[in-house]
Amino acid sequence: MEQKKVYTAIGLMSGTSLDGVDAALLETNGNEYVKSLGFIFIPYDDKLKTSIRRVFGKQQNDEGVADVERALTLVHIEAVKKLLIDTKRDFSEIDVIGFHGQTLFHDLVNGVTVQIGDGGLLARETGIDVVNKMRNEDVAAGGQGAPLLPLYHRAKILADNIMLPVAVLNIGGVSNVTWIGEGEDNILAFDTGSGNALLDDFIKKRTGMNFDKDGQIARNGISNKRILHSALSLEYFNRQAPKSLDRDEWKSVVMAVQGLSIEDGAATLADFTINSIKLAEDLFFEPSKQWVVTGGGRHNHYIMDGLRSVLASPVIPVEDIGWNGDALEAEGFAYLAVRSLLGEPLSLPTTTGVPIPQTGGTFYKAV
Repeated sequence: MEQKKVYTAIGLMSGTSLDGVDAALLETNGNEYVKSLGFIFIPYDDKLKTSIRRVFGKQQNDEGVADVERALTLVHIEAVKKLLIDTKRDFSEIDVIGFHGQTLFHDLVNGVTVQIGDGGLLARETGIDVVNKMRNEDVAAGGQGAPLLPLYHRAKILADNIMLPVAVLNIGGVSNVTWIGEGEDNILAFDTGSGNALLDDFIKKRTGMNFDKDGQIARNGISNKRILHSALSLEYFNRQAPKSLDRDEWKSVVMAVQGLSIEDGAATLADFTINSIKLAEDLFFEPSKQWVVTGGGRHNHYIMDGLRSVLASPVIPVEDIGWNGDALEAEGFAYLAVRSLLGEPLSLPTTTGVPIPQTGGTFYKAV
């Protein structure tokens, strides 16, 4: 069998929670071999967070977007430089950067998805080839454009010989799950519903804090059953998988909790996350033997305890199987960048609903 080339890649990720840039170093052949080599996090300052929030929902050529795009790209450049210093690597040792950018707009009806981030500027300033806009081809071909990391989840699960079927749950701004069964094509992925974004925004507005540390505020509240029932009755939960959503999908829920106390609002929003994940079990091809949880939500004890109480199989953080949950998404975009170079699929019909396996990404040559 021909030995596949092993690439050294950097992945950069900034999620809907707007906390900052995750940067990860990965060794991979773009298929079954993956090896984590390092990870750092660079926070966004409050000014940049505010600037990004102002352009949510806008198109790339709208007024003000270019300035925000440049500012956030400069933070990503800083992240690359710091990662290489921390891992004692030279720029010349890196084959490619996978650059997710910041999602502003996701309109599946019209086949449009917008992630800002100047791939050309990143390539010029680092001297490393860049792949970005990895969702565009999928959406243009009729896919949902998300979730985009299931193939990396599968590579990691198979590399570590984890018992199948297994569900890899990412509780980020939005929650998504990758269900992995026996066999090469036995995979399903979809957004389960709200993750941390609604809760974080609520806590920020009410207290000035960025999130509910350890779920302490929610634990002191009482969930509003009427609001929760109404939220779980929204049309999204009746759709078949694969499916994806935008953080703006839940405007009615955001409005509904405004009249609650801080504690009761936090409990209601956390329970919304928990119970929407519970609904995902009904969509799996067969029950998972365990849930492996990544994303910021795994640190929220209220959410994790809630999941353990409602899900049918054990729930563990990814650290329990030796993964770095903070690095996973960034690693995934390094992996996808290599697959893009190889012309391999980034998404499948069962992960984004795209009609046929779809490669993608825009390539920027370092000069």
